[in-house]
Amino acid sequence: MEIAEPEGTEREKVQTATAEPMPDVEAAFEEIEVDAPLVGIIMGSKNDKPKMQPAGQALQDDGIRYEVRVMSAHRDPEKVREYCHAARMRGLRVIIAGAGMSAALPGVAAAHTDLPVIGVPLSGKNLGGLDALLSAVQMPPGVPVGSVAIDGAKNAGLLAARIIHA
Repeated sequence: MEIAEPEGTEREKVQTATAEPMPDVEAAFEEIEVDAPLVGIIMGSKNDKPKMQPAGQALQDDGIRYEVRVMSAHRDPEKVREYCHAARMRGLRVIIAGAGMSAALPGVAAAHTDLPVIGVPLSGKNLGGLDALLSAVQMPPGVPVGSVAIDGAKNAGLLAARIIHA
């Protein structure tokens, strides 16, 4: 007795299954943010925003998209770690990190990413930013941070633009 094979061989069934139309390509690409930022500007406190605005202005003048986030290396270390780990995957090419006093944020950022990190030491109440400057430039081998002058956010933005255009 001969058993009749159902319509189509196993091979034909596989070919038919793989030949089904794929999801609409346009729909798949709708979720991709084409105008994703290239620079992340992070700072330790909301109070640092006025001093960090010149970095954003320099980037905007050069037509470079950027994002701004507030996160403290001391109060939100996990948030800083997550942000820096995901930075390259999200399309960032440079991180500008501004902080005063101990200015740990640039170094912590550099420890959690292989992207260039530009530190902006911010002037404080007690030492005029010298403490932040020394902290930003005294990084251990293997954790590089480029640093600009105290309250030098504009130069940080200009440097980030040069890195992107290089």
